[in-house]
Amino acid sequence: MRETPWTLRGLRTALASGAESPAAVAERALARSNRNQSRNTYLWQDAAWTGSEAARVEAIPRSTGGEFGDGRGPLWGLPVSVKDCFDLAGAPTSCGVRFYRDLNGIAARDCWLVERLRAAGAVITGKTHLHPLAYGITGENPEFGDCLQPRDPTALTGGSSSGAAASVQEGSAVLAIGTDTGGSIRAPAALCGLAGYRATIGYGDWRGGAHLAESFDTMGFLFRDLEDAPLLGGFFAPGEAAPARPCRRFAVVDDAFLHDCDPRIVACMHATARRLESLGLRARRIEPCWIDTTWWADAFDILAPIQAWEAARIHSGHFEQIESSIRQRLEWGASIGEAEITALRLRHRAFRERMARMLAEEELLLLPATPMAKLDAGADQTHTRPRILRYTAPFSLAGVPVVTVPCTAGGMQLAAAHGFDQPLLQLAGRLGESLQADAAAPSA
Repeated sequence: MRETPWTLRGLRTALASGAESPAAVAERALARSNRNQSRNTYLWQDAAWTGSEAARVEAIPRSTGGEFGDGRGPLWGLPVSVKDCFDLAGAPTSCGVRFYRDLNGIAARDCWLVERLRAAGAVITGKTHLHPLAYGITGENPEFGDCLQPRDPTALTGGSSSGAAASVQEGSAVLAIGTDTGGSIRAPAALCGLAGYRATIGYGDWRGGAHLAESFDTMGFLFRDLEDAPLLGGFFAPGEAAPARPCRRFAVVDDAFLHDCDPRIVACMHATARRLESLGLRARRIEPCWIDTTWWADAFDILAPIQAWEAARIHSGHFEQIESSIRQRLEWGASIGEAEITALRLRHRAFRERMARMLAEEELLLLPATPMAKLDAGADQTHTRPRILRYTAPFSLAGVPVVTVPCTAGGMQLAAAHGFDQPLLQLAGRLGESLQADAAAPSA
């Protein structure tokens, strides 16, 4: 008997045909949980609760129509993990810190995001590991342990959506909810060989979710196969009208920007650009004047202090409960005065407006998600955050949707204009289908 592909479309097709059931899929997902060497993909799980959710979902009546012909939504019956900064009724919310787990206690109601998932028929497998406060890019956590990749115990997952990436990689979830402020979906997706999608800022409702920095926080997904991306369109903004026209052109960052990038990742960027051209898109190289030292190179210097200032206000009074490196960022944020933050917000607005003009002209931008293909577990990661955020911060400041394209080394960011989530996801699906077709083709 042919094994069901452990992908969104593969599982959902099997569920629609009756070859699989939500209960059987959930049981297999739970059996694969916490398979990384650190045994910490999840910070909260309750197998009995997940089993009851599978039974509830299974009772949703079948009809006709829809993507899979059974009248149910694309997430029906699928095992989905949730980052532990979102409330789930009956479970604690730690934000990656024991102090907040104990202070918050047991959530009385679901957050908006969990409500959406449950209404869509998803089966939640648990709440996943994260960098403390979602304020980091490596997946290191001194209280709950560093999150290691299930398939490589010498590698960190990246963060802050660390457990989200681990859950998809180990197969305990086929889809994982993450958040992305400065790259917290894009980096772990790239480092773990996964696809990712961060939504346009403002999409989704943060009721019952813990912010890090409201000016930059976005929701999104990590998943295995890029060709499944179109199934996710509209989840975070169900009433949003999708722009009708497809993506027709893109710009690729000039190699001069990639001076600290692994050569294998640079080669993957060029291969991805050629693949997009093969789909009929016109390519143009971004002129160096667009990314000179007065603009893109300043992105981190704009984002980091605003992020610290906003995070300091959220966590005011609790700094002493937070591990030292993040506590220092919070203390720095608290020291930033009103005049400085006002000047930074003006720079942020100017950056966002310039990026909007650029995306109006180019439609899509392509560049690596991280300059490295691996974060070694146990190594000094002091300089990792600024290195990665040099690549991710421009899109965080712009607040635009980004898909992470998994590659043989690292992953690529493909960014679109504000609100162009659905055309971007449709293109990502075509790109994934093209990659799958080549992988399945017999070698010469």
